[in-house]
Amino acid sequence: MKIKNICCIGAGYVGGPTMAVIAKQCPNIKVTVVDINEARIAAWNDDNLDNLPVFEPGLDAIVKEARGRNLFFSTEVDKAIDEAEMIFISVNTPTKTYGKGKGMAADLKYIELCARQIARVSKQDKIIVEKSTLPVRTASAIKDILDNTGNDVAFQILSNPEFLAEGTAVEDLLSPDRVLIGGDTTPEGTKAIEALAAVYAHWVPQERILRTNVWSSELSKLTANAFLAQRVSSINAMSEICEKTGADVNEVSKAIGMDSRIGAKFLKSSVGFGGSCFQKDILNLVYIAKSYGLNEVADYWEQVILMNEHQKQRFSDNIVSTLYNTVSGKKIAFLGWAFKKDTNDTRESAAIKVADNLLNEQAEITVFDPKVVEERIYADLDYLNTRSSEENRSLLKVENNPYETCKSAHAIAVLTEWDEFKTYDWKQIFDNMQKPAFVFDGRGILDKEVLEDIGFVYYKIGTGQ
Repeated sequence: MKIKNICCIGAGYVGGPTMAVIAKQCPNIKVTVVDINEARIAAWNDDNLDNLPVFEPGLDAIVKEARGRNLFFSTEVDKAIDEAEMIFISVNTPTKTYGKGKGMAADLKYIELCARQIARVSKQDKIIVEKSTLPVRTASAIKDILDNTGNDVAFQILSNPEFLAEGTAVEDLLSPDRVLIGGDTTPEGTKAIEALAAVYAHWVPQERILRTNVWSSELSKLTANAFLAQRVSSINAMSEICEKTGADVNEVSKAIGMDSRIGAKFLKSSVGFGGSCFQKDILNLVYIAKSYGLNEVADYWEQVILMNEHQKQRFSDNIVSTLYNTVSGKKIAFLGWAFKKDTNDTRESAAIKVADNLLNEQAEITVFDPKVVEERIYADLDYLNTRSSEENRSLLKVENNPYETCKSAHAIAVLTEWDEFKTYDWKQIFDNMQKPAFVFDGRGILDKEVLEDIGFVYYKIGTGQ
């Protein structure tokens, strides 16, 4: 089956970049990205590419090349579903905030709504591709809905999880380590797998396109994120020991990273991991383990989350204790709000929790992030329901200039590893701060000697005195 029309439901951090790259690499395939969020679609269609709703290095050039040629963004969901032979589902699957599985299980209501809409609209056979991060055996639930509520249309369900790192998503899509496609082991399932494999084969070598059964594909995504998050929490656990003993976590990371059995990736200590995947996927894994009565397995993986929360808590606690056990009425400048550099994504960002902790201590916070807009920052705080929207806006201010952000501050907290932070005139920043002037480097990106020579009291996560 040769694919000529692809529809992707969901124009977010996964759907938008993934479909843009597919459109770039497959100019003979029409790719339509649909979303019910009119403002988001308008942003994808904006003539000013700086206004794209997702910031990823290199994405603007790809959108510029393909948009209007064979890449389209639309709110006409039914039309795109009807025309497509292959439909990617790339909608949000947040952790449940209610009912059974609250705080752990994935909320699949948007997935189910998609499936019912596809079933209602479809008049010809379709291949449905799970692109959202989903719990194991979701494919069978989708197929059950499609087969029982459709118009006698034959559906094949594939699992094609994304393995993107935000900030390098375009690079990851153009040159992936592997593309994983899971489907039924029936002849029809195999045909569907090969149809999707043929799309990727326009630019991905065949040896990197892995075919599995659908359950293995779904579980591989959760497992990959769990293993990566585990490494972050493991090195963060060591960072606390380093601080107490006088060791340097970067030196420890380098030493063990050169061990070929361990490797250097994901051994960078920080104030904690964030993003849409790690915490959500591990909690999903914990929920699956508990549902099968595997309590020891569940406890093991849950500890990765607990370590991550501890790292954020001890970072904010250290700010309070260093500033003479009170930050009430003191200005704390935040450099960075995104969960990592080169993205405007703030989901589960460490900055949110650190800010919440310090606001509880009546600190006055001013935030600067090169790519995160003011509305997003306030929405992140409001979502916690710790205090009213009015209180959040009273206690926390957002600036668009880093020097104004740091002016008259008692302390600076570096929460995102943006490269530009290293290039600032730190002498000018020091001169305009309260004294003693403190820097709490939650990403370990600044030069300790340079800042201490200027006069800062400098704390670098994972480094002892």
